[in-house]
Amino acid sequence: MKKYSLIALTLAFMLLLAACGSNNGNNGNSGGNNAQPSESSQSAAGEKGTIGIAMPTKSSERWVNDGANMVKEFEALGYKTDLQYGEDVIENQVSQIENMITKGVKLLVIASIDGESLTEVLQKAADANIPVIAYDRLIKKSEHVSYYATFDNFKVGVLQASYIEEKLGLKDGKGPFNIELFAGSPDDNNAYFFFDGAMSVLKPYIDSGKLVVKSGQTKFDQVATLRWDGGVAQSRMDNLLSANYTSANLDAVLSPYDGITIGILSSLKGVGYGSADKPLPVTSGQDAELASVKSILADEQTSTIFKDTRELAKVAVKMADAVLTGGTPEVNDEKTYDNGAKVVPSYLLVPVSVDKANYKEVLVDSGYFTEDQLK
Repeated sequence: MKKYSLIALTLAFMLLLAACGSNNGNNGNSGGNNAQPSESSQSAAGEKGTIGIAMPTKSSERWVNDGANMVKEFEALGYKTDLQYGEDVIENQVSQIENMITKGVKLLVIASIDGESLTEVLQKAADANIPVIAYDRLIKKSEHVSYYATFDNFKVGVLQASYIEEKLGLKDGKGPFNIELFAGSPDDNNAYFFFDGAMSVLKPYIDSGKLVVKSGQTKFDQVATLRWDGGVAQSRMDNLLSANYTSANLDAVLSPYDGITIGILSSLKGVGYGSADKPLPVTSGQDAELASVKSILADEQTSTIFKDTRELAKVAVKMADAVLTGGTPEVNDEKTYDNGAKVVPSYLLVPVSVDKANYKEVLVDSGYFTEDQLK
């Protein structure tokens, strides 16, 4: 009995060894459900460290796209990412950046909610030797901003106003026309560039009487829209219409952003604009958000400014990678963006005006939207 038991135990042990060898072999099979990642795929997923990306809010389509685009580009280069949205609450964003610093990110890319609220937290980043790239919104009053990736913001305003100028025939001497002005959020440095660019075109017509602002509100602080809020814009438009346009039609509205334009249009349609005898005014916008492009195709919003955030993400990621690998980031402007502590070296991309006539060429042919998305 002992002899047979010994033989049985030996056979069982040999079978167990064979089974283990077979399982180890299966772990190397790329077609198996339990296949382990290859060495190359493991190293591609974050071998260069983590990049902290702080975005303002998910309530705007463009910031969602910006975040996703940067994650894609950074991960393609072998970085991990920590993407956070502050939901337009300054304290949230500051806390998120502090956490990223504590976790030891290699670099921060920040689109600020309030350009003047990050001085202390950026000092903490500098103390931890973490470089900072400002993304589309200039961070002010801090010397600890390495680079700035954005668009030609003054030109955005010029394009918005030039479209109004063209559609009203102002260069041909037509007029007078009634216009009201809206600007962006006073805590966003870009808002001033947009407004100044637009007014460089519109102010001569206002001064000559070809454009009439019946409300009299022509200064930035009178027409600013806190947090770029479409609801705030709608409420202001309601007040403007009831106070100034009960017996006169509004011919044009300068709006700096699609979300603001949606609020403006809602107010206008609420008092009868959009009919044959009371057409909607010429309206501008910015960011080519899906709802607004559909509005343009429906002959409501007139135009928008397309800023290809896919390209902006690539610029920011290239800047970051150059900083972290000892290279020199490419810039094309070293004079314009003085943040109060330094002139921040910047790369400016070119914005494009879009309306019903060229949307297909600019937005669809470039792959930014599909025709199905715009139906």
